[in-house]
Amino acid sequence: MSGPRRLVRTAFERVENGFDRAFGPDWNPLHQLGALGWFFYWITIVSGIYLYIFFDTGINQAYQSLEYLTHVQWYAGGVMRSLHRYASDALIIVMMLHLLREYVMDRYRGARWFTWFTGVPLLWLVFACGISGYWMVWDILAQYIAIATTEWLDALGIFGESIARNFLTPATLSGRFFTLMVFIHIAVPLVMLLVMWIHILRQRNAKVNPPIGLAAGTLAMLLVLSFVKPALSQAPADLGVVPSVINLDWFYLAAYPLLDRLPGRVMWAIAASATLFLLVLPWLPPLRRPAPARVDLDNCNGCGRCVEDCPFSAVALQPRTDGTGFSQEAVVANELCTSCGICVGACPTSTPFRRTTELIPGIDLPDLRIQVMRDKTLAAASGLSGNARVLVYGCDQGPDLNRLRVPGVAVLTLPCIAMLPPSFLDFIIMRHHADGVFLTGCAEGDCHYHLGIQWTEQRLAGERDPYLRKRVPRERIGEFWSGLTHGKRLERELADFQDRLRALPPLKRRTVEYTSEGAVRHD
Repeated sequence: MSGPRRLVRTAFERVENGFDRAFGPDWNPLHQLGALGWFFYWITIVSGIYLYIFFDTGINQAYQSLEYLTHVQWYAGGVMRSLHRYASDALIIVMMLHLLREYVMDRYRGARWFTWFTGVPLLWLVFACGISGYWMVWDILAQYIAIATTEWLDALGIFGESIARNFLTPATLSGRFFTLMVFIHIAVPLVMLLVMWIHILRQRNAKVNPPIGLAAGTLAMLLVLSFVKPALSQAPADLGVVPSVINLDWFYLAAYPLLDRLPGRVMWAIAASATLFLLVLPWLPPLRRPAPARVDLDNCNGCGRCVEDCPFSAVALQPRTDGTGFSQEAVVANELCTSCGICVGACPTSTPFRRTTELIPGIDLPDLRIQVMRDKTLAAASGLSGNARVLVYGCDQGPDLNRLRVPGVAVLTLPCIAMLPPSFLDFIIMRHHADGVFLTGCAEGDCHYHLGIQWTEQRLAGERDPYLRKRVPRERIGEFWSGLTHGKRLERELADFQDRLRALPPLKRRTVEYTSEGAVRHD
């Protein structure tokens, strides 16, 4: 990760830490930007339906109908209009933050290009929704927008005659204009909904609904704002007067002052260049992608656990091709695989206890095979000494673990913490390779691969297969999800964990003796 991007990411995490303290990781709005975008979209849809019931498409009636809603029916129509306005502005804010955050978190390249690529058109669709909505108010702001937008469209030179000439005099404008605006203002959000669905298509368990508490609090704030500062129209449009002083909505109209200063074709060139840049950004520069996960049919029984745990739907079950007694096999779509290793951690054959045969699981990462992972674990554990020996597992996207290399501690990193099978913790602790295992990685609620922390916690709690066996003492397992900004606290958490290990009674050693009658365990 480049220095500037890491700096911005650190700034994001520091702000998020404040939200964590205020609301908790689950209700942190910066962890729910995509879901909040959906939430604001539905608020605008519901409030828009209510406004449409009372909206009149006549030239004079359009303005009057909205004035009636705002001032006469203020308790319902006025609130709905304000909700419609403020939810639309909030949608712009969360979209831009979401775009910036995904960029600085490096979640837009490689197999994730599709989500980024399909998200770019949403910027134009939201802009079209907002502009067409402002036109329908038909006050002086709408008049200004109509003239500036149509002149900008005329600069393309693709229309048979000037569109802007329709706004020269009252005689050139008819009620059909507002009928057209209503159609656009309804059709574009429907297209937007389709693109939003495509946008999350490749992501398993995509967040489209914020937590109930966060949603309720957000809606309450919008309602309070709607009562305290209701959305109002400006003076009615007058085509006989050129608008000179207007109050712009800078969320949607930030570029409009430039239309007064730059030629239309220059503005089109700027807009097209910016859009093209965003579309090709996932390939600037090309990402060196790690090798995708590979399936070994000799060890795969088609159980489907890797399919259930893959965050990006990169693994699927298909009919068996090797003629064995199993009915299905796992198949990896290489173009969708992010090489996070979560599927490896889900595979029941990824167990370090296998000693009689080579450790080859049903699914594995070529760049970090389970066999290599076990060898690194044993090598790291062999160098530990003392009565509080700890193996720390972290992820490549988490904190710098070099600061944890202190006596009695060994450190290993994985692409994602969920690549670590629960059986490894069993193996390390119950075979006395270490006195405890400490897990860390991305910030809580913000796993780089979306579900890694969640799956890990559920596996340890016995809520998700593969489970950590009950014989493993949980007090010998520590965890702290630190991200980039909690390095010092991570050190303290690890030191406290070692102190707790020293206070525990020694773990009974269990050995297995193999006789002619079978395996006999001795405690």
